[in-house]
Formats: sequence, C-alpha cells, structure tokens
Amino acid sequence: MNIKLLVLGYLIGLCKGENCVKKSFGYSSFVCVCNSTVCDKVTPEWDLKPHQFLVYMSSRDEYRLDNFEGYFNISPGPYPGVNFNVNPLKTYQTIIGFGGAFTDATGINVMSLPEGAQEKWLKSYFSSEGIQYSIGRIPMASCDFSTYPYSYDNTSGDFEMTKFSLQYEDMHYKIPLMTQAVKMLKEDGRNILFFGSPWSAPAWMKTNDDMTGYGTLKGPQGGPYYKAWAEYFVHFIREYQSRGIEVWGVTAQNEPSDGYIHGFPFQAMGWTPEQQRDFIANDLGPALEENGFGDVKIMILDDQRIFLPYWADKVLSNSTAAKYVSGIAIHWYEDPLVPVLALDSTHDMFPDKFIFGTEACIEPIVDKRDTVALGDWSRAERYAKDILQDLQHWVTGWTDWNMALDMQGGPNWVSNFVDSPVIVNKEKGEFYKQPMFYAMGHFSKFVPPGSVRVAMEAVSGEEKDLSCVTFLREKQTFTIVCANFGDENIDVSFKVDDVQGYLFYSLPPHSLATFRCNYIP
Repeated sequence: MNIKLLVLGYLIGLCKGENCVKKSFGYSSFVCVCNSTVCDKVTPEWDLKPHQFLVYMSSRDEYRLDNFEGYFNISPGPYPGVNFNVNPLKTYQTIIGFGGAFTDATGINVMSLPEGAQEKWLKSYFSSEGIQYSIGRIPMASCDFSTYPYSYDNTSGDFEMTKFSLQYEDMHYKIPLMTQAVKMLKEDGRNILFFGSPWSAPAWMKTNDDMTGYGTLKGPQGGPYYKAWAEYFVHFIREYQSRGIEVWGVTAQNEPSDGYIHGFPFQAMGWTPEQQRDFIANDLGPALEENGFGDVKIMILDDQRIFLPYWADKVLSNSTAAKYVSGIAIHWYEDPLVPVLALDSTHDMFPDKFIFGTEACIEPIVDKRDTVALGDWSRAERYAKDILQDLQHWVTGWTDWNMALDMQGGPNWVSNFVDSPVIVNKEKGEFYKQPMFYAMGHFSKFVPPGSVRVAMEAVSGEEKDLSCVTFLREKQTFTIVCANFGDENIDVSFKVDDVQGYLFYSLPPHSLATFRCNYIP
C-alpha cells in the first residue's frame, strides 16, 4: 500500500510493513491480531538522504507504527502550530534502554501458544520487524505473577547457599525466551541488558517466617542472614550467566516499602533507606566485587518516586555505599501524585547516578475500569505521557511489567490481575498487540541505547495537548518523539540545524509520532 499526502508542497509517502489485522473489542481503539501465520511488522529504518525524514505514526483511529517519508521545507518559518528549535549542543542524559519483564506469567502465556505464534511474539518484541526491546527484567525467584511462591533455597540455616538452585520456572519460562531474545537482537546488531530484582528472601531468612506480609531479614545488620542474602545475589548471577544470560544489573529490592505493610498479600521484604545503605555498603557490594561481579550495576530504591530525593540522599550520602551504587530505580504507580521536581532534585544531588524506570503497568485499582481493556487507546496515552515526562527529567529508560498476560490479566497466584501490551488468547492460539505495545515501540525501537537527549525549545505556538522529546543517536541522526493527546490536529515544525530547513508535520488527534532525520552540523 502506498498513500501520498501533500504537506506544504512536499509529497510524503506511506510505506507500510505487513498490515495490522485489526480487531475491535468495543473499546476506544483496536488491537492487532497475531497467530502462527499472520502478524504485523514494522518497516525497517534506512539510511536517509540529505533533507529527508521518516515518521512512524500510531493513532487511536488508524495507524500502528505506519511509516511515512518526506522532505524538509526550505521556506523560512514560522509555520502554523507549534515551532521548535532543536539544540544538539545542549545535552542531557544518555539512554540505557526500554523493555519489559520476563515474569513467570509472561513465559507461561507465550509457551501456551503454537510454536509459530511463539516465534511471532518473539519477533514482535525483539527483532528488526518488531519494536526491539533492549531491557529485560528478571524476577529473582517468584513474584505475584507466578503460580505459587517459591525461592531458590528453602533449606533453613543454609547460610552458604549450598542448596541454591534455579527452579522449573527459570529453566522453562524465563531462560528459553531470554536466550531467543538475545539471539534475535544480535542478528540485528543490537543487545539486551538484563537486570534482576528480588521480591523476597526465603521464608526461613525473614522475621515473619513467610515470603509475604510484614517482614524483614532476621538478625542484626551485617549478620549471617545479611551475608547469606548477599550470597543469594551472587548465586543468582552465577547461575544465570552459566546458562548464557549475562546479568547487567540488580536492584537491591523490589518495592522495599511493601514489606512494612501489615498483611501485604504477596512476596515482599521491608527495607528502610538506612538498612539498604548498610546492606549495600557492608554485604552486597563487597560480595559482588569479591566474586568477580563488581561490574554488575546495583540500583537502589526500585519503588515509587514519592521516596525521592529522600531515599537517594540517605543511601548515597554514605561514601562506601555510593561507590557500589550505579543507579536509582523508580516505579510509575504514584507518579500522578508526585511532581517531577523529585527527579530533577535527585539528579542535581547525584548527577553521577542514573535514574531508571524499572516497572509500570495498568492496574485496575488505579484505572478504575476493566482489568484487561483490549484496544483501549487511553492506556497507550498513559504510557506515552509518563515515558515522555520521565525522559524530559533525566530518566534513562523505562521498563514495562509483564510482556504477555492471559485474557484475565494473569496468571497471578493472588489474583492481582493487570493489563499488558500483549494479551494471549490460548484457546484461539493467537495474541493481541494492544495500543500500549505500539506506545512502547515509539521509544524502544527508535531511541536505542546510547542515544543522548538534547535540548528543544518551543519558540512559538501553544504546547497544550502536545509533548515532545529529542535525541541525538548514531550516524548523526535525530529521533524526535511526539504525542498529541488532544481531539484536534496539531501542526508542528522542527528546525534541527541551519542547513536542512524545517521539518513540518500535522499530528492527527490522539496520535504518537516518531521522527527520524539527519543532523547536518
């Protein structure tokens, strides 16, 4: 299919990959259906000619990463709508990546599909015909998106972790998919970074003798339980790496605040920032270093940004802890309640530590609607709005939660069902790529690791319902990602250098657009 659109006198062609097989479930937009024989593909990028640009478009009403090409307009501005100047000489953070989590639920759902559909799922997330995730989160043992609570060492008193062992779920649901993801990305010259996150220590190590509920590690800080817990991390990294999965990083604890909530329903373990500081300084950091894993990135917090900058200050003001810590991990669930100033303040205090988004999903307790809403465009906009806001305030990447759930939003052993960018219909042997999937793709595919955010300024026009961010990437090219959250078209123009003129485009209502163009200094 090839459609021509006239924009300010310039022809723009639509070059579609394999088309989305659209299906409506009665929500505001549609899903794309994939099975063993059909699945939409993204048209690959190509080297651009001078004055040429590409735009990949998704919208509530029509597009899913459909690709247009066009040319800069050499006529002097200003143009209608919002006019931006891009300043590549003013730089901000370097991107680590975008991705999702290899939960048990993800593996269970993908493995329930026919082999051909499994391949389509892998290609959709990790190949050049898909959205090329570059981050993978690994739950260290079980989490709520497991079918039961389990740990890697249930032998009480095994402080040396001699009985440590990966479980069936690692060997059958996590590692096989991760191995295929690595292979696909390498074929396209890309890489994926894996990081582990623990939900709970084994029950015998905790004050409440349970992986759930209110509980912390037993004994004094620096005591045998803390040393054993650090050894647990070492064994996890070693076991995964022995199976070909390089572990780039770990978070010290998933949502450490959960373990201080009485009756918390699933795996959790409580830490204060002071406890986390001392554990990293005295136990975890030295253990990784002594066992040859000193290059594994340690991230603190892994919880809501409401704890910033307080948590970071308590941990990183200790020079011993700070030397082991590379980054600060954040979740998105309370972002609407917390000004982004928290991110700016944290970066200003600790500019040598990256800030990284490690978990997000649509959960009914917040969304107040159906758990799984197949084709709901507003959920894609929630993703895009949060990602754009984070990127505009020093965040170096964004990690979605489950990469595949069933029609109920599970499995989840405590029925904490949520939505996902991909929903699997086991009975029909197919899966549905939701609007959220394409929202992720506007960033993961076109803002690869190593991209650097650069300054952009609106010099005329009103930015209401519009949000944009710009990156300088390899081969002197720009990626500009924009979202129109409003009900009307928004005209935008970008001046990226003094040579090419202006990139002008009209964004449809409720749309996401990723532009790619050359930078000619």
